[in-house]
Amino acid sequence: MDWRSSIKGFGEYLQLERSLSVHSVEAYMRDVGKLCEYMTENHEGIGPLEIQFEHIQQFITYINLLGLGPRSQGRILSGVKAFFKFLLVEDLIDLDPAELVEGPKLARKIPDVLSYGEIQQILDAIDLSEPQGTRNRAIVETLYACGLRVSELINLKITNLNLDLGFLKVHGKNDKERLVPIGGAAVKHIKLYMEHVRRAQKNIKDGEQNILFLNRRGKRLSRVMIFTIIKQLTKKAGLDKTVSPHTFRHSFATHLVEGGANLRAVQDMLGHESITTTEIYTHLDREYLRETLMQFHPRAKH
Repeated sequence: MDWRSSIKGFGEYLQLERSLSVHSVEAYMRDVGKLCEYMTENHEGIGPLEIQFEHIQQFITYINLLGLGPRSQGRILSGVKAFFKFLLVEDLIDLDPAELVEGPKLARKIPDVLSYGEIQQILDAIDLSEPQGTRNRAIVETLYACGLRVSELINLKITNLNLDLGFLKVHGKNDKERLVPIGGAAVKHIKLYMEHVRRAQKNIKDGEQNILFLNRRGKRLSRVMIFTIIKQLTKKAGLDKTVSPHTFRHSFATHLVEGGANLRAVQDMLGHESITTTEIYTHLDREYLRETLMQFHPRAKH
């Protein structure tokens, strides 16, 4: 089996067997494509079924010399490892040459968060006298109340709202569904938007009738538009920091952990596959505790 046919088979496997999105499949195939290019240029004649541990180690050294950062190197190696797992599952190889290859050590980045006061400043900056203001208030309240990703927010369906019981059904990464609780403030502003703005909208495009948040032209909002709304509100609120929709997701999780929420519950609400992803917020919580000690303990500054 040559590189071309094996990479094509890998893409079909990811799409059909693992149900990954088109975007994720393309990213994986690009990563394996880099290995293919390296092997073709430096080890001509060695195909994907003959490749050895040493070849992959040399490839890692090669992408490091290209100046790629640790995170980019780690992502490429992750794609390569998935490729050889596919060959193993398909009984095309007997041993996985990438199994023992170690990637670069990544420093876990602690995300930026907003304080509750800063979130309130952003909410207060919204002009509720405008129809778009009523919509934007519902958007920001939902982002903070549920910790949604941008893609989850813009694709939120009216039929997936159960506001009386206080739950939303969300389609997350790889189209996985989860139920997310939603608090009273967000419920209130979603209902105001639906009753006074959404119901009055007459120009709704075909296929968008069930989408909750629409623009003036009757289409669902784009990711860029959500980022623009948040950026404008942050500036209007007088906050001198970079705030994105994802900042509200981080703030949601951090405030829950700081309040003593169970980490497993936070994991379920965020839709994280692994608890280790959610554990970043325990590090944030420790930093918060340390800052509190340094600020208020009479002997901490000595």
